[in-house]
Amino acid sequence: MAPCTSLVSTSTPLILTPTAPQDRRPIVISGPSGAGKGTLIQKLIDAHPNTFELTVSHTTRKPRPGETDGISYHFVSVETYNTLKSNGDLIEDAMYADNFYGTSKAALEKIFNRRLIPILDIDMVGVQQVTINPKFKARYVFIKPRDLAVLEQRLRGRGTESELHIQARLNQARRELEFAETTGVFDRVIVNDDLEKAYLELEGFVFGLE
Repeated sequence: MAPCTSLVSTSTPLILTPTAPQDRRPIVISGPSGAGKGTLIQKLIDAHPNTFELTVSHTTRKPRPGETDGISYHFVSVETYNTLKSNGDLIEDAMYADNFYGTSKAALEKIFNRRLIPILDIDMVGVQQVTINPKFKARYVFIKPRDLAVLEQRLRGRGTESELHIQARLNQARRELEFAETTGVFDRVIVNDDLEKAYLELEGFVFGLE
């Protein structure tokens, strides 16, 4: 049925987001700490809860206040983690701040079985691992700040990081930015200088609206 012309603006095009992307591959989202990728991922899931779900990673670090096992992370012992790794049950794993983090095949299968599209929030090391896995087909997005000064401001604004950790994160960010700019791994690089603009670019990419 044609829309009622009295209710539709002729000056601004109406853009409708499809209910689900035609491309059902997992979406890998990476970027330095403080770039805002977690916020963008959550906005995407909140807007489309019946389409996307974030994979729950395994980690050997202790839970922080407010975190829930099985929702924030699967908190496991080093022994359990090493067993998962040696059995080939992890599609990627990395160490940060003396703790292991990894995404299991079971986490992906759980989401696929619910007919949702998995979103993986992983770092540079994880991206390097999954891109060389011929069985893992995905789309790759890198979220970056306008510059490192903005990133440093965001990290310091959290008020939760020591000076040593801030400098470590900034050094890691430099490596990640160089990786994103030189490898050609990522299908889309999004500058998160304006949250709403960055979100619309992310949503447009995953739904193929461009």
